Order: sequence, then structure tokens, then C-alpha cells
Amino acid sequence: DPQQIELTTTSKRKLRRFIVIDEVVDKLYGSKVREYFEKNNVQHKILALPTTEETKSMDLVLNILHEVQNFSLDRRTEPIIAIGGGVCLDIVGLAASLYRRRTPYIRVPTTLLSYVDASVGAKNGVNFLQCKNKLGGYTPPVASFLDRSFIQSIPRRHISNGLGEILKMALMKHKGLFDLLKNHGKYLLDTKFQSCNGLADHGDAALQTTRIAIETMLEELAPNLWEDDLDRLVDFGHLISPELEMRVLPSLMHGEAVNVDMAFMTYVAHARGLLDAEEKEQILQCMRGLELPVWHSGCSWALIQTALRERLKHSGGQPRMPLPTGLGVAEIFNDTSEETLERAYELWVRD
Repeated sequence: DPQQIELTTTSKRKLRRFIVIDEVVDKLYGSKVREYFEKNNVQHKILALPTTEETKSMDLVLNILHEVQNFSLDRRTEPIIAIGGGVCLDIVGLAASLYRRRTPYIRVPTTLLSYVDASVGAKNGVNFLQCKNKLGGYTPPVASFLDRSFIQSIPRRHISNGLGEILKMALMKHKGLFDLLKNHGKYLLDTKFQSCNGLADHGDAALQTTRIAIETMLEELAPNLWEDDLDRLVDFGHLISPELEMRVLPSLMHGEAVNVDMAFMTYVAHARGLLDAEEKEQILQCMRGLELPVWHSGCSWALIQTALRERLKHSGGQPRMPLPTGLGVAEIFNDTSEETLERAYELWVRD
């Protein structure tokens, strides 16, 4: 908005920004962030915090809010900036939504998972009573700034973790994205999603993959931002994984738990006759190529039953189970029998 730019540049009041940054990201990029604000003559407070699934709590939200209050932040003109992975963006989003009922905030994702997932949509939250994201709300950021150069410093396992959420969108909505992952998965892991010149065999696979993943995610989320409609394809991989992830912390990362869930649901789709044996095998081979787990010993039959019972409580009494009906196409089912689920589980364990 030209008027806003003019007001900002002509205002005698010094620009002020409150930044929450993950402590690991701060060690890697904190000096650059500070240099940026200093060069632009912005008064700033940088709060570096440990933002992990284990620390994702209301205590950390209140810690942030104490610091925001001390900074005397103007909620109309001074957005809070969150720089970090999905946990950091979730925590800061909730803190911003609570301060003065709603303070604008900006997301700067630094992991592949948060780049394609947490950067999109309105949800924020924290874990509560050993339940994932049990407390939270729907407050979208005023902006998400996407910069893939952050991804080059994260470990390979974290990149694989983000590929789990990208694969989710591929299996639900986009055969072309599935083919990109199948054909270029190892290359994307090796190059850490950086755009590399002179590798014609791969084109710009990193840009294509992330762009399609975000576009398909937006297609699903934008018309249903507040989840008024509970039939959501983006819930694929999220029926059993919340229970599994919290039960086995910290042995599985979020995208890995999602992939274990998707692997089981691939067997459910096969047991129902929605996928043939070749399609099932293609999906599992793609998962292995992306270095994602297709099984975890913590995912017992008892845990699956518990997770699906929890699902019924929070989805209007229906399982609303997204399942692939081919590669890149899917539907939501409410009529999968316990017998089918058990048969799928036995095949999954056997394989």
C-alpha cells in the first residue's frame, strides 16, 4: 500500500520490531538478523527460545507475552516476527492472537516442513495434557516470508521430515507432484532444496516441488480456513499420527509420524480395493526413496484403535478418513470396517 509506505518512511517515530527466533536458528542466522535491523535503523528486541515439541506449551507462550509487554508493543503498527520451524511459528501465532486480543504477526519458516505446511493457513497452538495442539486458535499471519536458503543448514533428516507433508499433498491431489518426488527425491535431499544451476536432468525440481506443494495446500485450506467443513483431504496422515507422535516423543518427528500414518492408510486403501498392488508398492517405494519411515513399532493395533476413537470425538462422530483412490487422487470415506482395518494392519506388519 503506497500510503502505508509513505507513512512509514516519513514518520518521525522510529520503527520497532519484536522478534522471536528459535535458539538453534539464532546460532546460525542471529548475527545476520541483528545486522539487518541495525542497518535499517530499527529498534528491536530478539528473543531466542528453545522451540521443540517438548517445550510447545502455554508456559512458553506466557514467557513470550511477558517480554512483549515489557517491549510496549503497538499492536496496530508493530507485528511480531516469528523466525523458526513449525513449533516456533505455532507458539508465536498463539501468543500474538492472545495479546490485546489480536496482534499481527509474520511467519518466517526456516525448515522444509514449516516452509510448505506451517507457513500456510490460519492455525496456531500448543500441546496440552500430552495431546498435540490441544490449545490453539485460528489467527492467520499478516504475511509469510519464504526463503529456501534457510533449508541448506538443516540436517538431512529434517528435510526428509518436510518431504512427508509434501508427499501428503502429492498423494491426495497431484500426480505430477508425486512423479517429481519419485524421480527427484534423492536429488532434493542431496541438494537440500537449493536451486542449482547446470543440472539440466533435474530442472529446478526444488522450486517446482515447493511451489506445487504450497499451491495445492492453499487450494485445500483457503475455502475452509476455519474448518467449518470437517471433510478435509489435508487430514491424510493425521488420523493416527497425533497419538503416535506424542506417545513416542522424541523418537519420531512430525513428518515422520505423518508418513507412518500414510503408509498404514495406503494398506487400508489397498485392502478396500482402492489401490492395486503396483500402486501400493509405488507409494511405499517413493516413501523409502525420500528416506521416510514406513513403519514404527510404537504404532500398535491398540494405538490405532485409540487414535481412531479420538478422531470420532473431534470430527462429528464420523471417521472422515481420506484415502488415495489412485496416484494423486483421493476421496473421504466413512464406511471402513474394523475388519478391513485389521486386515490392512496384519498385511502392513507382515511386510
